[in-house]
Amino acid sequence: MAVMSSVSSEGTVTKKRKRQSPTTDVKSKQLGKTRKIEKRVSQTANTEEEILLLESQIIESRQHYNKVPTLLRYCQDHNVNGRRAITAAVALCRIFCRLMAVGSLSEPRNAPENEVVIVRWLRSQIELYRTILVDLLASADPALQSTALTLLMRLLKEEAESLALKPEKIWQQGSLPSIISRITNSATSHKTREEFVGKYMQPYDDVRYYGFACLSDLYTSPLCKEVLDNVISLLNMLDPDLGKEQRIDRLYIAKSNQNRSKINYPTAQQKRAQELWVKILKSDLTKPQRKTILSMMALQVAPWFTRVELLMDFLTDSFNAGGSTSLAALSGLFHLMQEKNLDYPQFYSKLYSLLTPDILHSKHRSRFFRLLDTFLSSTHLPAALVASFIKRLSRLALSAPPSGIVVVVPWIYNLLRNHPSCTFMIHRKLEYSAAATGKGMDDPFDMEEPDPVDTDAIESSLWEIQSLQAHYHPNVATIAKIISEQFTKQAYNLEDFLDHSYSTMLRAELSKEIKKAPVIEYEIPKKIFLENTDAPDKDSLLVRLWDFN
Repeated sequence: MAVMSSVSSEGTVTKKRKRQSPTTDVKSKQLGKTRKIEKRVSQTANTEEEILLLESQIIESRQHYNKVPTLLRYCQDHNVNGRRAITAAVALCRIFCRLMAVGSLSEPRNAPENEVVIVRWLRSQIELYRTILVDLLASADPALQSTALTLLMRLLKEEAESLALKPEKIWQQGSLPSIISRITNSATSHKTREEFVGKYMQPYDDVRYYGFACLSDLYTSPLCKEVLDNVISLLNMLDPDLGKEQRIDRLYIAKSNQNRSKINYPTAQQKRAQELWVKILKSDLTKPQRKTILSMMALQVAPWFTRVELLMDFLTDSFNAGGSTSLAALSGLFHLMQEKNLDYPQFYSKLYSLLTPDILHSKHRSRFFRLLDTFLSSTHLPAALVASFIKRLSRLALSAPPSGIVVVVPWIYNLLRNHPSCTFMIHRKLEYSAAATGKGMDDPFDMEEPDPVDTDAIESSLWEIQSLQAHYHPNVATIAKIISEQFTKQAYNLEDFLDHSYSTMLRAELSKEIKKAPVIEYEIPKKIFLENTDAPDKDSLLVRLWDFN
């Protein structure tokens, strides 16, 4: 392309700038981006080389100890450059572990004053380093949280192995209390808590033992809801069956071997966990937290207790809360009675008190019948007690929705099969007196009696089920007839009836195949609004009642 020239007003010749094509602009922009990326990579590589150089200089000569603050500053600037912060933190961990291993952090006897000053300065730098790592556990970057946790535990291990400290002091004054305090904070991610439990607290007996102690120390002041949620979540991750055998070789710190009697799982560890759980149960729990603990009761809470009677107050208070919380509390009580031989005479009275008209309309109906089926499964229960449950639910079924009745009847059938002494209630013949003619008769069952053993239900009958055989819903009427037939079926599977509702029953009716179309009228008229002219045929009812002419 020829270069065009022009003459300015002053007589000087100027050249016009070439006009670049759009393709050239795009290429130049891409080239600029590539150079920026290369520059950034180069800077990152240079920074990492600088950190490694500083690390080697500090380890080789004490003349370079004054460069430790530079690496600490890199760690503190994790919001500016996270990768540099991780590199600096790892380098500092290697530096301090090396210095502890060679004894540079121990004050020698009769050492000159300048040596003591250096050792104390290095210790202050380690404390600052530990504080920075603890702060990193609350950073927004999960990688920084994971790295900080690993470095803190590595620092704890090296301190125990290199410094002349007692095991108790190592665990109480080392990194563990700060770690526990920080990971129960809401700023720490759930994944970091899982990592702590999975890599340290669960496999190692000493970490678990002193971890319980650190968690208990958090309760020196009332905890906020978020921290309490995190503590419960952390304990829920632990397997209570860990270490039922005395696995003292599973120690994170070898010096913990001096305290064998304290970290032995069946005794001391259970006591530590029990002490922690008692503090949690006595705290001001929200309703969701109470429900969470109740759901954990059988598998995660009770196995840690050596004295299960300590759970009684919590379970009783939870039962008094009402609703689904009461059901969960009774489930926990039943587990303790069955597995831990807990004596609780009022259990069935409290269960009986839950049989109210609302229970068959409740959204927790399915769960209630599952638990009720479990609670009354024993064949050693008194016949009078079982009869009270049968009779009360039969009475409640009279005002229950169809979806609730179809659960009650099979449940009564199964209970009568397991307790043959209660079958008198379906075979009893009622004798009517002359005075009672036209007025019915008195049912001996006392609906208002709170004790299920004293209701006289065993002297009554199941006339309510017979009444349900004339129910307006055909499915209910059909299923109610199984009580009047021979008990040839071994048992009904309650799961087939628990999830019924109005919508499911309606869908079942609509999905049935109609074998024969229903007849609307006995005689199909040929004409509806006009008179029939044919003699044999009669006029329709509409024509006979109204005149449409």
